[in-house]
This record gives sequence, structure tokens and C-alpha cells, in this order.
Amino acid sequence: MLSDVVDLLACPVCGEGLALDERALRCPSGHSYDVAKQGYVSLLPGNAHTGTADTPAMVAARAAFLDAGHYRPLADALAGLSTGTVLDAGAGTGHYLGACLRDAPGLALDISKHAMRRAARAHPRIGAVVTDLWRPLPVRDGVADTLLNVFAPRNAPEYRRVLRPTGRLLVVTPRPDHLAELTTPLGLLKVDPHKSTRLAETLHPHFTLQDTTTIRVPLTLTPAEATTLITMTPNAHHLPEAELRARLPTSTPLQATAHVHLTLYTPT
Repeated sequence: MLSDVVDLLACPVCGEGLALDERALRCPSGHSYDVAKQGYVSLLPGNAHTGTADTPAMVAARAAFLDAGHYRPLADALAGLSTGTVLDAGAGTGHYLGACLRDAPGLALDISKHAMRRAARAHPRIGAVVTDLWRPLPVRDGVADTLLNVFAPRNAPEYRRVLRPTGRLLVVTPRPDHLAELTTPLGLLKVDPHKSTRLAETLHPHFTLQDTTTIRVPLTLTPAEATTLITMTPNAHHLPEAELRARLPTSTPLQATAHVHLTLYTPT
């Protein structure tokens, strides 16, 4: 709920703190942001571009696939490393954030309002905010104990700013062989083989690498489940679902392997 996280938020216009006033967030300077009936709030600037945001279909697919437990080993690994107040940058449906929360609140940030509608209902202590991760975050300095970044953009200076000095950044990135059994046969987007190198360059000098764990999740998927998995990824922007279904077998189960890096960073 936004009441649990309002003390973490800052006005995107003036940077002052926000207070919850009935159905709106307001700052001392008079800037006001209406809370949607679904429980989230948009703190996007007026000139923001949301063309890359997850669509309703992508969000529905993500919810169906993750709620079915296919990526539970990843959620469990993140939960085991998370402490205190958790901020999820690129939270999607709030699935991973909800798994990481114990007694403290969680703040879900994403540019998709459709995703934030889901995230606002994913856990009683989640507050959901629509924002652009590439811009200054509408979050106060040093308020998060853990910051999750799962298959999402990385704004290193801002992530460093909102984390406590003793906090931790958990980054999940796909390995080059992530879902390789599906990628080549179905003509899907491939993972950049230099992604790990680019990640390190992006986060330096704001963060120091502490540990990297490789998580491997074998998957046996029906054609419908494979469609759901692919539809929740950026492939949905390039491959129409009807064409995807035409490329998949009609009844034979598919074998695939989710192969990701989970990397722990601390503020430099």
C-alpha cells in the first residue's frame, strides 16, 4: 500500500517529500499526483515516453507464468539475499518483490501502468509507482536496504543514491544460453554474449561486486506455457502471438533451461 512507502518517495518535480492526502500524493510546494483506483500512483514526468513499457498482454502472460511457479528457484534465491526495505526497479507484476518481503515495506517501480496495477495487489506491503528508470527516481536518498533489478534497466547512479550505505543491489541477468532451446528454433531475440562485461562497466564505479551465483532452472513446457513465457518477454514487441503459435508444436512438450546470473553488489 502507498501508505507504507510514502515516506520513501520524493516529488519528481521539486524533490521534496510526499504525503498521502486521501486519494493523492502531495508535496509542500503544491505538486499533486492522483492515486489510481487500482492503488498505484504515476510519478512520470509529462514528457515521458512509454513505448517500451509492458503491454496488458505481456503483463498478463508474466503473471500467469510466474504465478505458476516456473521461476520459483530464482524467487527463492532473491528472497534469501534480501533484507529490510526492498525496492524493485523494473518490478513488473511485483512477483519477485512480494517473495522478498518480510516485516518491512516494498516499493515497486516500473514504467508500465499495467504492471503496476498488478504489483499494487501482489502483496499487502507493496507500494506501486509508475516511473522511468532512466530518469531521476522519485525516491528519497538512502532509504532502501535491498534493491532488486531483475531483467530490467540499470541506472547505476540513481540506484546508488537510493540505497543505504550498508545496502545491497541484486542484479539478475540472462546468460548467453538462457532459453537457448527455444531461441534458435523459434527465431527469438538472442542474449548479448558480452552482457556480463557491459553490466560491470555500467555499475562501476558506483558498486563493488561481491558475489555471482549461476541459477539453472530446467523447464518442461506445454506449447501454451511456452507461448506464455515468450509473450512476457521483449520478443512480444517483435513477434506477433499468432506467428509464434504457428512456429510451436501443437502438442509436444518443449524442454528449455532458464540460465541466469544473480549478482550481489554493495555500494562503493
